[in-house]
Amino acid sequence: MKSSSEDIRCADALVKILEENGIKFIFGHPGEQILPFYDALRKSKIKHVLMRHEQGAAHAADGYARSSGKFGVCIATAGPGALNLVMGVATAYKDSVPLLVITGDVPTDLAGGNVFQEIDLESIFRPITIETFQIKESEEAINSLKKAIKMLKNDKTGPIHLNIPKNIFNYNVNHSSIQKEVEYHTEKDLSQLNSALKTLETSKKPLIVAGSGVMWGNARNELEKFVNKYSIPVATTYHARGVISEEHPLCLGMVGLRGTDAANFAGKNCDLVIGLGCRFSERTWVGINQAKIIHVNLDPDVLIGDYKVCTSVKEFLTKIIELNLKIDPKWLQEINQYEKYHHIKTDYKEKPLKPQKAVKEILDGAADALIVNDAGVHTTFVTLLRRVKKPGSLIFSGGFGPMGYALPASVGVALARRGETVVVITGDGGFQMTLQELATIAQEKLPILICIINNSSLGIIKQWQDLYYNGRYEVEMENPDFVELAKSYGIDSSRIDSPGAVIEAVKKVINLKKPYLIDIIVDSEEGIPLPQVLE
Repeated sequence: MKSSSEDIRCADALVKILEENGIKFIFGHPGEQILPFYDALRKSKIKHVLMRHEQGAAHAADGYARSSGKFGVCIATAGPGALNLVMGVATAYKDSVPLLVITGDVPTDLAGGNVFQEIDLESIFRPITIETFQIKESEEAINSLKKAIKMLKNDKTGPIHLNIPKNIFNYNVNHSSIQKEVEYHTEKDLSQLNSALKTLETSKKPLIVAGSGVMWGNARNELEKFVNKYSIPVATTYHARGVISEEHPLCLGMVGLRGTDAANFAGKNCDLVIGLGCRFSERTWVGINQAKIIHVNLDPDVLIGDYKVCTSVKEFLTKIIELNLKIDPKWLQEINQYEKYHHIKTDYKEKPLKPQKAVKEILDGAADALIVNDAGVHTTFVTLLRRVKKPGSLIFSGGFGPMGYALPASVGVALARRGETVVVITGDGGFQMTLQELATIAQEKLPILICIINNSSLGIIKQWQDLYYNGRYEVEMENPDFVELAKSYGIDSSRIDSPGAVIEAVKKVINLKKPYLIDIIVDSEEGIPLPQVLE
């Protein structure tokens, strides 16, 4: 391709666009087919965070997004590099987390020849992204990136994938392409809005079910204003915890499978559910009866119920704030008879240390720290014991639930929320899925406290086997010495196995403002409480 003084390499133009859109961090791992992009990134103000595995890069970008409210960016090379991203991208997709995913690919003149590391990435990423762009020329790469950014900022949330062949990165584009606007319009459907408003005005026992779309849509202030004006109770989905403080008098906590008594009573007895920026999963439905539903979401594919309003939560709340609503005052009185918080026994004083006791001491010692949770026995106890006051302060993967999420995700959280305390709570099984990211944490000197709830087994699977399969199989683990392992990465560490010692250690370590690992030995026979939903 001929060049002129007004030309710029495609890779450089892509990085320039990311800079102009405020991107500060990119999480990735280099490889041959994406090296031109790395060459451009080397000259950029954007900080590249070298993760030790591409799955870690996607989880770190995901953690960054959830804790910052902005989209995260992760990158990888073709073939194995791109496929290693898949777990993290699928995790973000299930939880509607906005990610920009860029992969390099084999040059276009080799495509289709089954060459080294070639695989059909478009087909692989399509089911786990809201859109995937298979780039065929340089101008298309520029326009697709701009479109992706507009979508991530203004549309339904989730990962967007750009697959760019190596030679396309090296082609030139005109410098004016960087500033040229691309057309993109968010599709909305307000045809059922008026009917929804009439139903809302006649409701005596409404319940708001707030989803994470309230956070992504920057509508927290509008939600709280609306709730306070009309005294409408709010329950949240798993991922929306903290969009309104769980200490707010009108917040009932989470609804559904692990929901509070108050939230599930309201869900079972309301006459109208107002779903804001949520997806009604099977776990949420557990706490809701057959009330009428107004469902507000930017994604038309998830809309259900009697009145489907395809718009942003912010726009919807702005339209309904001046309605003349008259809520039955007995409605809140009925709800207030039920508990808004979970109460589980944690006052154990004997050894072996119970996992719920250990989690309670971690949370008490960490106070208002940002908690990054993994998958396992500890997840249930964190869910039941933590009171979430702010969005993005309890980070976890719920829809997909991969083991190994917490450690790499904490890298993104720590970078997004500089100066705040970050505490990872993970199990010994989940920790070993992505423990190589200790190297990233050490290299970046991130003040992350890693608490391993160590029961030397795959605890939940062991419990399910005991309950339903008449015995255990392949769930006991001979673990390495996690204390010495952490030290080999240059991270200070210690081991605890006694009640009362955990909270003391957590309080002490948090003040050190450096990476630290605590191996907490707990009762290997203690399981999680089976969920009981209020009838």
